[in-house]
Amino acid sequence: MARLAQTAGLTDVQQEILKTVREFVDKEIIPVATELEHRDEYPQQIVDGLKELGLFGLMIPEEYGGLGESLLTYALCVEEIARGWMSVSGIINTHFIVAYMLKQHGTQEQKDYFLPRMAAGETRGAFSMSEPALGSDVSAITSKAVRDGDEYVLNGQKMWLTNGGTSTLVAVLVRSDEGHPEGTAPHKSMTTFLVEKEPGFGEVRPGLTIPGKIDKMGYKGVDTTELIMDGLRIPANRVLGGVTGRGFYQMMDGVEVGRVNVAARGCGVAQRAFELGVSYAQQRHTFGKAIAQHQAIQFKLAEMATKVEAAHAMMVNAARKKDSGERNDLEAGMAKYLASEYCKEVVEDAFRIHGGYGFSKEYEIERLYREAPMLLIGEGTAEIQKMIIGRRLLEEYRFQG
Repeated sequence: MARLAQTAGLTDVQQEILKTVREFVDKEIIPVATELEHRDEYPQQIVDGLKELGLFGLMIPEEYGGLGESLLTYALCVEEIARGWMSVSGIINTHFIVAYMLKQHGTQEQKDYFLPRMAAGETRGAFSMSEPALGSDVSAITSKAVRDGDEYVLNGQKMWLTNGGTSTLVAVLVRSDEGHPEGTAPHKSMTTFLVEKEPGFGEVRPGLTIPGKIDKMGYKGVDTTELIMDGLRIPANRVLGGVTGRGFYQMMDGVEVGRVNVAARGCGVAQRAFELGVSYAQQRHTFGKAIAQHQAIQFKLAEMATKVEAAHAMMVNAARKKDSGERNDLEAGMAKYLASEYCKEVVEDAFRIHGGYGFSKEYEIERLYREAPMLLIGEGTAEIQKMIIGRRLLEEYRFQG
C-alpha cells in the first residue's frame, strides 16, 4: 500500500514541487518545530528557506515573477508544510490570500506594483476582517473610512491578524458610506484598502499601531495581533480594485480559497498525528507485546487513517473545483468543516495512544494537541460552514411543489 493521502492525476511538475517541499519539511521544519514553538519564536530561517523555494509566489502568475501554479498545487504544498508545523503554513496562507485578492480584483497598477514584490517574498501580506466585538458577523464591522480629497481617513480597531507584525502589506476591510446611501445593505458598503506599513510593533506608520503579539494556547511562532487605526490616511489609489463598496465580495472570494487552505492544514496536521501514533504504537510494549498488536489500538489506527484519507479527498476536490473556474463555496465549506473536525479527532486519538507521555512537552503530539483547535475556528467556525453548506444544498435541491 502507498502512503496515506496520495493524489492521483498530478503532473510531473506538481510531483517534483511536492517532493521538494516534503524534503524541506522533513529536513528543515520537523527537527526544530517543537523547540521553536515552545519558545514562541518566529521561524525566520524556515521562512527564508520557503522564500528561496519560491513558495511565496507559488500561485502568482509568471508575468509577475511567480510560478503560476494552481490552487491544488498550493493546497498540497500547504498540507506538507502543516505536517511539519502548522504555524508556518499560516505565515504562507495570509500572504497567499492577499496575493490572490490582488490577482483577481486589483487594478492593473496595483498588480504591477505589488505582485512582483509578493512573488519574491519582499512584500509579505496579511488581511484583516474581524474586530473585537465582531465574531462571525462581518456585517457588523464598525471600522470606517471617510473620503478626504484624494485620500481616505481610516479609524477603528481590527483583531486576529496573522502576520500582523511581520507583514508589510495588510488588506483591511472597513465600512465606507461614500456613494452608498443610508439603508444600503451592510455588505454593499464595505471596502478593502491596501495598507502598506513597516514590519514590527508599535506605530508602524502614522495613524497605524500594531500593539504586540496576542499570547495564544497554540499556533505559536507566527505573530497574531490587533491593528488600531487612528486617523490613518490612505491614498484613494489603494482601494482594492479602485472602486468602493466591493470589499465584502473581494474578502469572501479570498476566504473561500482560504478555506481550502485551512482544510489542507487540517489534513497535514492529521497526517502527522497519524504518523506519530502509528510509530509510537509499534515501539511501546505492554503485556508482552507492542500495543499496535492490541485490537483496540488497531481499531484506533484504522479510524484515524480513514479520516485522513477522507479529509484529503474532500480537500483535493474543493481545490480542483476552484481551479476549474466553478463556484466552490459548498465544496470548500464541506472540506474545511470535515478536515478540521477530523484533524481534532485524529490528534486526540494519537494523544490517547501515547498515554501519559502525550501529556509531556518532550513529545511532539503535545504541540499538535494544542494546535488543532485553531482549525475549528479559523476562516469560519464549524457552525458557519454548516450554514454555508445548508444554504447551498437548499439552492441545489429546491423543492418543486
